[in-house]
Amino acid sequence: MKDLTKGNPTRLILAFAIPVMIGNLFQLFYNLADTRIVGSFLGDTALTAVGSTNSLNSLIVGFLNGLANGFAIITARHFGANDERLVKKSVGSIVLLGAVISVGLTVLSVAFLTPLLRALNTPEQLLTQSADYFRIILLGLTASMLYNGCAAVLRAVGDAITPLIFLILSTLLNVGLDLFFVCVLHAGVAGAAAATVLAQVVSGLLCVIYIYKKYPVLHPSGEDFHLDWWMSSQLLSAGLSMGFMMSLVNFGSVLLQSVINTFGEATILAHTAARRLTELFMLPFSVFGTTMATYCSQNWGAHKPERIRSGIWQSLGICWVWCALTVVVIYTAVPMLVQLITGTSTPEVIETASLYLRIDGLFYFVTAGICVLRNALQGIGDMVTPIFSSLLELFGKLAVVIFLTPHLDYMGVILAEPIVWAIMVIPLIVVSIRRLRRSRTPLPASQPTPAK
Repeated sequence: MKDLTKGNPTRLILAFAIPVMIGNLFQLFYNLADTRIVGSFLGDTALTAVGSTNSLNSLIVGFLNGLANGFAIITARHFGANDERLVKKSVGSIVLLGAVISVGLTVLSVAFLTPLLRALNTPEQLLTQSADYFRIILLGLTASMLYNGCAAVLRAVGDAITPLIFLILSTLLNVGLDLFFVCVLHAGVAGAAAATVLAQVVSGLLCVIYIYKKYPVLHPSGEDFHLDWWMSSQLLSAGLSMGFMMSLVNFGSVLLQSVINTFGEATILAHTAARRLTELFMLPFSVFGTTMATYCSQNWGAHKPERIRSGIWQSLGICWVWCALTVVVIYTAVPMLVQLITGTSTPEVIETASLYLRIDGLFYFVTAGICVLRNALQGIGDMVTPIFSSLLELFGKLAVVIFLTPHLDYMGVILAEPIVWAIMVIPLIVVSIRRLRRSRTPLPASQPTPAK
């Protein structure tokens, strides 16, 4: 466990962020390896079928991931306030709420899978393979929630190393199973999906065993598994806020994907490659966002707003240095990277993906600000502004679909995100300045005593 309310903020933030960064790099390594394995052994059509589900996958899985991270904000707040009783109560409630929501989402999404894919304008020749792949991913949502929930709770008490270790094991297992299912069993895209789910099951169970053996503070008792209004409302407020924030972000991507899927297989494949590289280039933004959510939540519970302000500025500075380095890489090595991860040598695919990255990469510094500020505000209990900012992103992308893409085709998609980023960062900046210029009364860290 690590208390983020004491000590040098820069060292604490980096010590927390680096393991998260390494873990996310391994996750991206798997995504890139999966892309290469599917593309090399199953062909461009299979890779395009998988790529056509990316935005919908991010929407659903991203919601659960956001939900888990939001739940853990409450655990971190009570940990920062040194209230062990409420830490355990929050963990018990997270288990119950996470199970109910993930199972319900699985049932609904599997039932409406084909209509969802058709709504995305998935080409008919890709529909069967897309459905085969995504159905298995959806059936593994509870496994995904198990791992993400355990990892988020461990990070809430300052342990970013353990989730990293299990994620590395999961990633290596994932790649091995990918090769086994695809190359040995010839299970096609369904095999690639099964590899992902099985690896998540293993990593989730390992996290549970580790928590049981090493962290008594995270052991809920029988009474902690009874939902009460006070704790449930805290968890759902934070969890649904972050989950819906992620969903709104990804729903905007779903809207764009529905248009991209009408531009032909070459453009779909180019966009898939560009988004894979975008995930890599933007990785530090999400890492420092995750770090800020935990760091700010612990310090908010400990009534230390000055440390919150200092942490935000230092995180922004680190991210902006990364932005400058990323632009250099984009303008020198992107064509080679696109070819490396897709295995294709089609000039149209490489040129389209490169154009996307060279335009959008110039605006990454705005995205860094969005990720850091949005998560920091979540950490100090502002559940409204991050969702409002995400709504601006959603409506901005909808406007692009309606007004830009009919005239500019894929160039409209390329221009969409820089335009939307510039708009959605404004409320985050305004509210962050207003809330952090002055000390505010922290949210209650202890459960109120019932009136007699």
